[in-house]
Amino acid sequence: MKDVLGNFGTGVTVVTALGPHGPIGFTCQTFASVSLTPPLVSICPARTSGTWAQIRDIGRFCINILTADHDALSDNFAISSSDGRNKFAGLEYISGPAGSPILPGVLAWVDCSLRAEYDGGDHTIVVADVLDLDTDFPDEDATNPLLYFRGDYLHRRGSEAEPA
Repeated sequence: MKDVLGNFGTGVTVVTALGPHGPIGFTCQTFASVSLTPPLVSICPARTSGTWAQIRDIGRFCINILTADHDALSDNFAISSSDGRNKFAGLEYISGPAGSPILPGVLAWVDCSLRAEYDGGDHTIVVADVLDLDTDFPDEDATNPLLYFRGDYLHRRGSEAEPA
């Protein structure tokens, strides 16, 4: 299934929240716009994600849409934090309108509140209300998204594409 569905390229996001002991977050490549009226989005964290369990309890989070230059940032937030590692160590961020961290240099961010969760097999399908959102790039042609394709990052420069 991974070999076939890996042919569908996706964007890469980092979902963040402000927990009782500081900021938390995880990498998530399953993100989609669901509805314009009301404004809804969806993410699908793994059922095994301890970070999602914490964010669920908080009820508010920010989806940070990564740029092509954010490979290392994505990798950092993809690693399990079950060992107590601080994924935000040395990383500066700003607080979004709802208090969740907005990561530096992201293409866009979406502040959310949890609306509903649904069984999605080994993942949870999360639907969230959009509270606020914005883009933070100066020139659309100068910044490209971080894309995931066939098990790796795909960097796009103009009309050419090459694996990371």
